[in-house]
Amino acid sequence: MLKITIMTKLFTSLIIVLCLYTTTFAQTKNNVEFGANIGYNISYVNETGVTDVNSPGTSGINLGISADLPLSGIWSIKGKVIFDQKGWSDGFISNADGTVINNVNFQLNYITIPIMVNWEFGKKKNWYLNFGPYAGFLLGATETSTGTDVKSAFNNNDFGLSYGLGVKIPVSSKLKLFFEYNGQSGISNIIKGVPNSIVVQNFRSAINVGINFPLR
Repeated sequence: MLKITIMTKLFTSLIIVLCLYTTTFAQTKNNVEFGANIGYNISYVNETGVTDVNSPGTSGINLGISADLPLSGIWSIKGKVIFDQKGWSDGFISNADGTVINNVNFQLNYITIPIMVNWEFGKKKNWYLNFGPYAGFLLGATETSTGTDVKSAFNNNDFGLSYGLGVKIPVSSKLKLFFEYNGQSGISNIIKGVPNSIVVQNFRSAINVGINFPLR
């Protein structure tokens, strides 16, 4: 609970800073870049408190838009809004009558908003690293083999850390193609109604491709 509280405060603080920065510098439009991407996800959950193991992974997609707001020549703040498919395979469902169905797969759809510090490096400053917190908002949850809606079993929010490595390739003076690895490590419990000693957290890796273009 302490981790979630700290994460929430940190994320809220960064959102406030980002809004103030955008308000102050939006008129200059100084090298602000917008982007859009599509990506392939591999996700799983980690359970601690009972088995202390990672689940088998499952695949999905992500669709994102981003804004990269410069702080200096090599530093910027990067914010994203992502449609994120997460989940895991080979899970189970406990029915109201106490019976258990094994070998089921879960797909969780989130809107994920990471706010990251971005560092550009390399001879042409076309490589970048970023790191920061994210907040996820659950859109839906499905057990895929039967199409059963299981959203009520999950918490509406997911908090964690986002990190990435990528490269931008100029196509023209107004357009850049980028390739990146993006990872997410959850720190909050995604499942409702479990003892405090049991924690199930999202983990996701993605390979993305997209375009960046300046605001002006």
